[in-house]
Amino acid sequence: MAAKIKDPNAVLDYSIDWSTWLATSETITASSWTVPTGITQTTPAPSFTNTITTIWLLGGTVGTTYTLTNHITTNQGRQDDRSITIQVVER
Repeated sequence: MAAKIKDPNAVLDYSIDWSTWLATSETITASSWTVPTGITQTTPAPSFTNTITTIWLLGGTVGTTYTLTNHITTNQGRQDDRSITIQVVER
């Protein structure tokens, strides 16, 4: 699980690169995120390319670590989840 650091006032994008998991010629066709209470998904809306998923976040409480989970579906019908942790600290 990838760990990231975020200031509570920052509005930043966070991505997961699925390229090493995907098979040859396999691409992401759908992506959704589970975001815990206390940190906010913001605009632009979550997006994905053939191999990378991205979400934009704002807020969070200093001293709190949030776990976000990304669920994808591929053009070969496979589905999987990856999680990232966001630790909120004053910078």
